[in-house]
Amino acid sequence: MQLRKTFAPLALGLAMLCGAASVQAANEQYFPLQSYRVGPYAAAGTGFYGGFIDYLKYVNANGGANGVTFTWSECETEYVVEKGVECYERLKKGLNGAPAAATNPLSVGIAYATLERSTADKLPLITINHGRTDSTDGSVFPYVFPLQLNPFSEVSAILNWIGEQEGGLDQLKGKKIVTLYHGSPYGKETSGVLQSLADKYGFALSLIEVPHPGNEQQSQWLNVRRIKPDWVILRGFGVMNPVALKSAQKVGYPAERIVGNIWSNSEEDAIPAGAAAKGFISITTHPSGLDFPALQGIKRDVVDKGQSDLADARQFGTVNYNLGVVNGILNVEAVRVAQKKYGNRPLTGEEVRWGFENIRLDEARLEELGAFGLVQPLQLSCSDHEGGGAVRFQQWDGSQWKLISDWVQADRAYLRPLIEASAKKYAEEKGITPRDCSQES
Repeated sequence: MQLRKTFAPLALGLAMLCGAASVQAANEQYFPLQSYRVGPYAAAGTGFYGGFIDYLKYVNANGGANGVTFTWSECETEYVVEKGVECYERLKKGLNGAPAAATNPLSVGIAYATLERSTADKLPLITINHGRTDSTDGSVFPYVFPLQLNPFSEVSAILNWIGEQEGGLDQLKGKKIVTLYHGSPYGKETSGVLQSLADKYGFALSLIEVPHPGNEQQSQWLNVRRIKPDWVILRGFGVMNPVALKSAQKVGYPAERIVGNIWSNSEEDAIPAGAAAKGFISITTHPSGLDFPALQGIKRDVVDKGQSDLADARQFGTVNYNLGVVNGILNVEAVRVAQKKYGNRPLTGEEVRWGFENIRLDEARLEELGAFGLVQPLQLSCSDHEGGGAVRFQQWDGSQWKLISDWVQADRAYLRPLIEASAKKYAEEKGITPRDCSQES
């Protein structure tokens, strides 16, 4: 049985030394987890990594990936960049002979800080639903994967939906939209593209920063009340989200006019806000709930056997937990795809990178994985490390999320030149010669 291994950076050397007597993993694939289970963002971390680990346990319980089983260890980052970098360096070489497949830090700051390291080490850096938008261009960023939804696609899809509510994108002209954003690299990632879209559609954009972690927002919401926007886009994380909803209620701004982004969309964001959250709308790349064969399999083979990674069983099937499951599905699928090329064995990071670039998740494959309706259809390539760019909208009814839309697609044709221009600038600054994706199989 796979045991959860949790390490703090300073204690890792001793822990690894104590584990040296364990049997070398001859047929295991390793995932180094730069996780966070304490601090202001612990709710997201415990749910996400709980779902990720439970999915790996589920796969192991059913024979692994073509006979290769998965192992992992955790290194607590507390969402602190410096700790995340230290964890990366300590875990990147694998565990007891099992090679590392990819890193999944779930942190824009840590992702930015380890991007060049992971590229030099030929170890995929997975930034599902977040990260550098220009890393979508795999010709410049061969080892970075903002799977499903990059930040530009996120705001484009939100504006497309808001446009639908107003009667068409042309009706955005003259509207007022405020974006309340987390004061971090993550929060600031979309400021430029939001202004570009504001210029395109003719709405007035106001960008209001909330300093980390977001416990105090009185002045920001007084500013919102002064502006009287038609819509507020909430780019929050952790405690910032319920505080925003409570603050909106205090100044009389309606929750049904607030649209949360992909990190303002969980039960942990809505429940602490109480009555102030009712009517709140957010985007999601996946629904909460257990109505999927993959989740039911996890319940049968992991949860019901008392082997779940979750300390709080109430997180099972939540938005954060299900995102961890989705992330597990995509990471394991990359390994399976790469095995078709390199053989049914533990793979190097470079080989797993090829697997990610060749993921093809159509409806038939999603059905096979028990993930139809849980994961959107995805097709990745050398030039496209996002692969999706679609979201659904959900609304909090006071006790749970209810889906209120079909898939809403970002304007990827409009965004792609912006992405390529940013990637080109990065390549010039770093002296990178982009890959010729036409030559990639």
